Amino acid sequence: MSTPLHIPSRQGQVSDAEWQVRVDLAAAYRLVAAFGWDDLVFTHITARVPGTDDQFLINPYGLLFEEITASSLVKIDVHGNKLDDSPFPVNPAGFTIHSAIHAARHDAQCVLHTHTLNGVAVSAQKHGVLPLSQQSIFVLASLAYHDYEGVALREDEKARLVADLGDRHFLMLRNHGLLTVGPTVADAFLSMYLFEAVCAIQIRALAGGGELIPVDPAIIQTAQAQARQVTHGQGAGALTWPGLLRRLDRLNPGYRQ
Repeated sequence: MSTPLHIPSRQGQVSDAEWQVRVDLAAAYRLVAAFGWDDLVFTHITARVPGTDDQFLINPYGLLFEEITASSLVKIDVHGNKLDDSPFPVNPAGFTIHSAIHAARHDAQCVLHTHTLNGVAVSAQKHGVLPLSQQSIFVLASLAYHDYEGVALREDEKARLVADLGDRHFLMLRNHGLLTVGPTVADAFLSMYLFEAVCAIQIRALAGGGELIPVDPAIIQTAQAQARQVTHGQGAGALTWPGLLRRLDRLNPGYRQ
């Protein structure tokens, strides 16, 4: 029989701003699990500690995403070294991609990476994301690609990855998976929701075998303006996050601990 996890609360030991980011990041991990995007204990979601340039929060290596709490998240530096007395290990190799992006993109407060079946399947298709759905226009308006170089362990890959991402918010890692960046945890999560939906729709559309109708490229050019209009300028992350937290409170509460 497994032993229940007993994780002392860090609330009151960190700033209010850090605690809020911890709560949102723990919620994102559990939501990723709830949506079926997790890969056991592999892949990561990271968030910058508020008020710092070189401190980040990451999952405790070995905990399933559905188990992660605000207090169990581990604070690390740009090299993936632990900065607190957490009893949990971290996977420094898994932070290679995230550290490169956080260092180059100060607007990237959160970086979310998945290995979903739909995402990896589309990443292996030569033409990548196709303009086949309304969801795809928002992704295509800010999409970059990075060729596969093996498991992301080498320091020299960082520069190439950052150059490929540029100022985009969606990155397709060829033969590997999906990555999104955002100014908040909510924004990065909502972007991944769109990215995953786009890939799922594409796989199904191609599997149908019929002739496909592509979206007019001119429509894609107006996607970001359309997004601002339909979200009343709030951004989709801010608009959807409270409801997602309410859903999580019903399905898998405890992330706030």
